[in-house]
Amino acid sequence: MYKILSSSFIAALLCVLMPGCKKDNYEKPTSILSGKVVYNKEAVGVRSNGVQLELWQRGFQLFTKIPVHVAQDGSFSASLFDGNYKLVLLPGNGPWVNNTDSIDVTVKGGTTVEVPVQPYFIIRNATAGKAGTTVTATFSIERINASQPLESATLYLGKTNIVDAVNNLKATVVNADALGDITAPVTISATIPPALTAEPFFFARIGVKTAGVGEQIYTQPIKIE
Repeated sequence: MYKILSSSFIAALLCVLMPGCKKDNYEKPTSILSGKVVYNKEAVGVRSNGVQLELWQRGFQLFTKIPVHVAQDGSFSASLFDGNYKLVLLPGNGPWVNNTDSIDVTVKGGTTVEVPVQPYFIIRNATAGKAGTTVTATFSIERINASQPLESATLYLGKTNIVDAVNNLKATVVNADALGDITAPVTISATIPPALTAEPFFFARIGVKTAGVGEQIYTQPIKIE
């Protein structure tokens, strides 16, 4: 009898320790919430994995946040259960004016939502091209909110289309006082780094930094061939 009980105990213990033995009493979320962070209905470019939203849902015993990461093109998505949520912008976590208002979102199946923000600056009419060993970008900067001054503009070069202040092989920074009239076309040039000279193509991206704000606003990546 002792041996039988011992074997049963060991089997039960193994079943507890092995996830495959457990009964999964929880359904997986099947609804998708997707959307974009926008200004005037246009997606806002940000740093890859640099900006995060939060979703909160009341009515459950555990009331915890659901982090939602924003892709560099301003889009985001999350797998959720159907229900009512509050979507929150984190203070100081984006190249825009802080907004403590939450957005009520009802998720049912495939649901889309736009998250409006007010950037301090936006980048207009951005182009970039290669001539010899140099990439030149031309753009203008529009001031949207005057509460913070412009700090700098940067031309980033990278091997993939994920390119920003963290992911780049070359960054050429021009401080605000050297940019001149930002409403007129601004030009930044960068020498192509050795790591990119043999590549059939690479990517350029422009970032604009507001003084006192951690994250930059970006153009979409521009393919350089």
